[in-house]
Amino acid sequence: MLDYNNVNFFNRCYPDFGGNNFMTISVLDFLNQLRTNIPLLITVILTLGVILVNGWTDAPNAIATCVSTRSISPRAAILMAAIFNFLGVFVMTMINANVAETIYNMVDFQGDPHDALIALCAALFAIVTWATAAWYFGIPTSESHALIAGISGAAIALQGGLSGINGSEWIKVIYGLILSTGLGFVMGWITVKLVELIFKRSDRRKTSDFFQGAQICAGASMAFMHGAQDGQKFMGVFMLGVFLANGQGTVNNFVIPLWLMVVTSLVMALGTSIGGYKIIKAVGMDMVKLEKYQGFSADLAAAGCLLLSSVTGIPVSTTHTKTTAIMGVGAAKRLSSVNWGVVKEMVWTWVLTFPGCGIIGYLMAKIFIWIF
Repeated sequence: MLDYNNVNFFNRCYPDFGGNNFMTISVLDFLNQLRTNIPLLITVILTLGVILVNGWTDAPNAIATCVSTRSISPRAAILMAAIFNFLGVFVMTMINANVAETIYNMVDFQGDPHDALIALCAALFAIVTWATAAWYFGIPTSESHALIAGISGAAIALQGGLSGINGSEWIKVIYGLILSTGLGFVMGWITVKLVELIFKRSDRRKTSDFFQGAQICAGASMAFMHGAQDGQKFMGVFMLGVFLANGQGTVNNFVIPLWLMVVTSLVMALGTSIGGYKIIKAVGMDMVKLEKYQGFSADLAAAGCLLLSSVTGIPVSTTHTKTTAIMGVGAAKRLSSVNWGVVKEMVWTWVLTFPGCGIIGYLMAKIFIWIF
């Protein structure tokens, strides 16, 4: 059972310029709590597991085109992704934590803290199961949508109905679907057309070195925005789990500590190094054969879409955004240049993620609450 009296862990607050108090977490206090709070330990392990899976399913999308166009080696690309994932998490969180706050507030885990924590753990277990299966088959599923669907299903199970969903925050997910899919494709198409127009009279051989460097820079920007988007999503869930583990399910204002940003980016990078190549192959090689200038255009377009969504606090799928940007780049040349068989397989996975992971999260929450 939880020790609901042991909440000194969160008594460290500091005021912002408006006089509001925000909860923050010291790394030493956190480590001390892990030794005595078993529910917290289990929650942390599951959350880190989800972040690890995100590293090998979502993070490779950021560097897929760089590797597929041979602009950079896989090992160097993974190192670049790790560095810029961290910078994305750190810099964007310093500017605003809108995405993390959206994820934190879109579901209602209030009520019995014990049942709420069990439901959250069930959702995290469901997400890991779904994402691992998709990775095994080499399909770039959206970890973001799996996360949203899993915790939504668990919240519905916990509250006994749709009252577990905060509609005003959840609607941002719908906006994100439209933004990542439609705008990603259109921006990819427009960007590559502009690049072709600007360099129309240039010697392709002379511009090859330029676009190799530009491709690496654009890939770094994609990794940066992946950290800004997905890093914040998982830190929001991490904070929710930590608060629930200490019997505090009604915290509204919190600050993401620097040590959590570091841990998130390192675990994400580890996941990328373990299983990234399958996704790199599916996104960067099988779907469309890209030249360096096309890979640059896809990365630049996708990074722009992710920047827009991060600033506005809309949680979008980095997988959807990058993949549709690549489709747009390929379609700008000719529709037949896109392997629509691979696209169809990906789309089916995307479509099934919300109901599939949502149902698994719901059932797991019911089962876990009944058992524990």
